[in-house]
Amino acid sequence: MQDSPPPAALVVGVDVGGTKTHLRALTGDAVVTDHVRTSTGWRPHDTAAAARWLTRLVHETLPEGARPAAVAVGAHACETPRQCAEIRDALQLSLGVPARVVGDAELLVPAAGLDKGVGLVAGTGSVAVGRLPGGDPVQVGGWGAVLGDEGGAAGLVREAARAVWAAHDRGEEPGALARGLLAAFGVPEVPALGAALEGASNASAEWGRHAPAVFAAAADGSALARSVIVEAGAQLAGLVARLAARGVAVDDVVVAGGTVLGQPALYEAFATALADVVPGARAQPLTVPPVEGAVASARALL
Repeated sequence: MQDSPPPAALVVGVDVGGTKTHLRALTGDAVVTDHVRTSTGWRPHDTAAAARWLTRLVHETLPEGARPAAVAVGAHACETPRQCAEIRDALQLSLGVPARVVGDAELLVPAAGLDKGVGLVAGTGSVAVGRLPGGDPVQVGGWGAVLGDEGGAAGLVREAARAVWAAHDRGEEPGALARGLLAAFGVPEVPALGAALEGASNASAEWGRHAPAVFAAAADGSALARSVIVEAGAQLAGLVARLAARGVAVDDVVVAGGTVLGQPALYEAFATALADVVPGARAQPLTVPPVEGAVASARALL
């Protein structure tokens, strides 16, 4: 009588985003748990709190008595290798199993089934990540809506407002882009846009939700709006160029984020600029949930 094959290990992948968290657990190819919840309470700059939050998430979502063999996490706002390593160490101690914690953008390349390449996200914000030949992670961009996040929704609105102000200073009448921003922010005239932007309590979220006004103006024929979008695409391509200059393999660029994938004009501008500044780089939209990258990383720990 032949012995029964050993049971497949239970692996857990977690994608902690800025607004929602996706946990997927599999035994072999069989999905045990596929769970989405808000990211309320996620505090990545408090190591102990972050580890407790992740531990509770695992315990609450897995079937009773199920014990993972490995856990991998892509975490929003896990911005440095040291920060991620500290959360990983605390999580391993809490769960008693091998764990890996990286920034959430690092899930894109393994989610696409690749061993190396660039993960580029342009949603509310923007960031690009890759790894050096020795394996060290490199992140460029980000930096928030006030100072950075070019090509993300909030950055687009900020740069659109700057373009509208410049047109106003040149004595031009408000065009489609200006009218769209005025309506979006609920203010009567171009000079009032400044107070509206500065009064935001959460610039990334409150600016970013008005990005559709920029794309609508471009669709209505606004050359000013189109120039803002083209520049945003060039800035996203510039993130990839920065990684290439630092020695990251950029042959494959996996793209995710609701802004760049939801707005063909921005994706086209990015792809066109990428061909100019990094010839040979291949951009591809991510077609599966990023949590697949976390699952692949968890399997690699076995």
